[in-house]
Amino acid sequence: MAGIKNFLLVFDHSKDELLEELDFGEELELATEAYSRLERQYADDRAIDVVLVGSDSIETVKVTHANYFPGSSQRLMHDALNLYASSS
Repeated sequence: MAGIKNFLLVFDHSKDELLEELDFGEELELATEAYSRLERQYADDRAIDVVLVGSDSIETVKVTHANYFPGSSQRLMHDALNLYASSS
């Protein structure tokens, strides 16, 4: 079984834009160091989220943290509505 991969996301709420998506693989120490550096860099900007996520894949992160990825929330809503319509 593969280990948990580490993904670092930097999202600008004022622009509704993902600024960075970094994949550190299983390198937790490197991911944590980058997270700390970016948290300090954006400490005074309340519009910026710096998020470190552990997951099996970026595809899973795009589902669990869809609000950080352009189009993901719309796709999820579309899929949910289609599923609802097909079960009716």
